Amino acid sequence: MACSPFCTHVRILLLLVVCGTLACGLNAGAARAQDHGTAQDTEQIHATSADQGGDAHAVEDAHAVDGAHAGDDAHAGDDAHGDGHGDGHGDGHGGGHGASLTGGLPLWTAIPFVGILLSIALGPLIAPHFWHQHFPKISALWALAFAVPFLIWNPAEAVQEILHIYLLDYVPFIILLWGLFTISGGIYVGGSLRGKPVVNVALLAIGTLLASLIGTTGAAMVLVRPLLRANDWRRNKVHLIIFFIFLVANIGGSLTPLGDPPLFLGFLHGVPFFWVTTALLPHMLVAVVFVLAIFFVLDTILYRRETNEPEADPDAGGIKIEGLHNILFLLGVMGAVIMSGSLKLPGVTVYTGGSHDVIVPWQNWLKDIIIILMGVLSLRTTAKVLREKNGFSWFPIQEVAYLFAGIFMTIIPALAILKAGSAGALAGLTEAVHGPMRFFWATGILSSFLDNAPTYLTFFNSALGGLGQPESMVAPMLGYGEAAARNVGFIADLQAISAGAVFMGAMTYIGNAPNFMVKAIAEEAGIPMPSFFGFLVKWSIPVLIPVFIIVTLIFFL
Repeated sequence: MACSPFCTHVRILLLLVVCGTLACGLNAGAARAQDHGTAQDTEQIHATSADQGGDAHAVEDAHAVDGAHAGDDAHAGDDAHGDGHGDGHGDGHGGGHGASLTGGLPLWTAIPFVGILLSIALGPLIAPHFWHQHFPKISALWALAFAVPFLIWNPAEAVQEILHIYLLDYVPFIILLWGLFTISGGIYVGGSLRGKPVVNVALLAIGTLLASLIGTTGAAMVLVRPLLRANDWRRNKVHLIIFFIFLVANIGGSLTPLGDPPLFLGFLHGVPFFWVTTALLPHMLVAVVFVLAIFFVLDTILYRRETNEPEADPDAGGIKIEGLHNILFLLGVMGAVIMSGSLKLPGVTVYTGGSHDVIVPWQNWLKDIIIILMGVLSLRTTAKVLREKNGFSWFPIQEVAYLFAGIFMTIIPALAILKAGSAGALAGLTEAVHGPMRFFWATGILSSFLDNAPTYLTFFNSALGGLGQPESMVAPMLGYGEAAARNVGFIADLQAISAGAVFMGAMTYIGNAPNFMVKAIAEEAGIPMPSFFGFLVKWSIPVLIPVFIIVTLIFFL
């Protein structure tokens, strides 16, 4: 049942690939004529990949760079950092390739991406019944609205980009989320845990710390159900999930490269593993303290207004945890993600027809197989009653799979334009960003709507290039080497870029891989979560923007 969305979109992708391959043979001459020399005019760029689950691969300077959602976020990644949006855009995008034709597309090609975001935002409000019945079809329509013209414009390039984003981003992203969702669903936390303000603050604080150890997606999947269960008797619960997304699913992943995909990507590009632990600790503490303080005040007010009373649990005699063996499977997922970013194995060349070869490294295949194995073992070894007590169902992961299949397709031009830097339609933006304050806000705002890993790498390279230094100098400039090589300006810039990429993933549901998953789980539990714009306007802007302004005033002026 969990595989149905995956299988559906694999079939859609294969259909597109077949159509594109046929079109390539018929229209190759016309496509080349339409290019008008774009390949010569577009500058060489670095392609980035973020496993929003947390898988990343550094490729040499002249090659595509792929890294950690995903949720992984993930793409993630995600994550032992599954958090983000995606699982490595371009892992092994190919070696020694030329300029990206897609990076030269105009901004209006991102209209389908805006369209699917507006559909997610407005569909549940304007036509809730229709949306819930047909959102997979709507997602597919927006995907085709971009894919079909893209295939007509340049079949070879389009097939390459589509294969790339699905094989290297979407599929690993969904596998990572499925694994974490499945395994965490077998861990039951019950007993006398009652959702008082102090208890809720403690749960959020624990989750925030845990996020840097097992990734934002891992921490979110493990703790969201205990939080819901502790507060199931309360009438006002929306704010609990909102602040959970802010802290556990995003800001908490600041202290290690395992926490969030962009930090893992930085690690693969020369940033020492524990640099972020000390470099971002003050920024994270300021953000967490202010957000937790706001939450405590709000939760206290709403708690005092509660008219409901918690039902007595005859089995409650203290906190109890069942299904603890699933922790071993979570560690297996984390190990697979770390392995995929550490090993440098040959890859499988899937496609060579575009400007970049599509190469899937063997460590990616191995990582995905291990994650699937961990999920299957969890299903086979965990008593069904535990999942029933957790209110477990497959709908949240199905919803994420359907919607993100469309998002990943339509985001292709937006990411390519961003990666193109001075050669793309956003050249004015990327060239105007310099200094900690601008780096923080530019990286953060783009990370709220696009994949935070390529956004991080774009500005990481910009800061490095502005100093005329190679990647080999990253560690010395950060203070890991001779004192004379330490560069205070670069340290401040990288702190701003890192904080912006991690913190501001909390601004929208699509800012990081676990955000939408947490929302889906909460809605499955009967909590009326705000719409896309409702989340942005009513919660993230009023709560987070003032906090980020304070962070800016303290650290980035």
